[in-house]
Amino acid sequence: MLSRHVRTYPLCAGRSGRGRTRRTRSRRPHPGEEGECFRGPATGLGLVDDEHLTVGAAEELTDDQIDHIIATNLTGSIQVIRAALPHLRAQGGGRVIQVSTYGGQAAFPGGSMYHATKWGIEGFAEAVAQEVAPFGIGVTIVEPGGARTEFRYGSSRLGPALETYDGTPAAAIRAVIEEGTAVPPGDPAKMAAAIIASTDTEPAPSRIVLGSDAFGIIRKTLADRLAVIESQRETAAATDFPHGQ
Repeated sequence: MLSRHVRTYPLCAGRSGRGRTRRTRSRRPHPGEEGECFRGPATGLGLVDDEHLTVGAAEELTDDQIDHIIATNLTGSIQVIRAALPHLRAQGGGRVIQVSTYGGQAAFPGGSMYHATKWGIEGFAEAVAQEVAPFGIGVTIVEPGGARTEFRYGSSRLGPALETYDGTPAAAIRAVIEEGTAVPPGDPAKMAAAIIASTDTEPAPSRIVLGSDAFGIIRKTLADRLAVIESQRETAAATDFPHGQ
């Protein structure tokens, strides 16, 4: 999935591309296993992209579903990055690419737990980028829109439906998943190529937006959010101590 000159190493039993590239698996290493997870010469680029999508209003999801999506999308990615950093520092730098989604900037009903994990991993990655910049390590967050893969319809799960949510905005995304007819615009091959190309950019881009749908949604969300914040300039300052005190 990466380029021929890039080799990445997995955090514990990742899937292999015949020794050329390996995709990380989002799980915590077992005691004593850490040394087996990143071995051999590496160019220092890691792609963290395990995802899980469970759809439903917050109170429709089971405790197990909530635990699973947090473990996969948030905790797993955090542990992958934490495990990679010592190796990247030791070799004098590298690049971490964290795959998120436009749902890491915007939020929609029926995806509350998915958004919670994506907003969480973006905050983590953005802070880590500042922590490791002195070591020559770049961190890029990738925010793709809908792509024609099996992610939306092939691997997504639904929370147990509560009748009280019938006809509400939270039920709309459930209908999309159940019908399975909406065709996303994104070309996954072009998205992969854009991610690979970003590794030649210095300094590392903080974010890469992929897809016209992602661009439109993120732009509108940020503009609306900024307008709300700007309208509170005076009320925000009113809570300060008087100047000089």
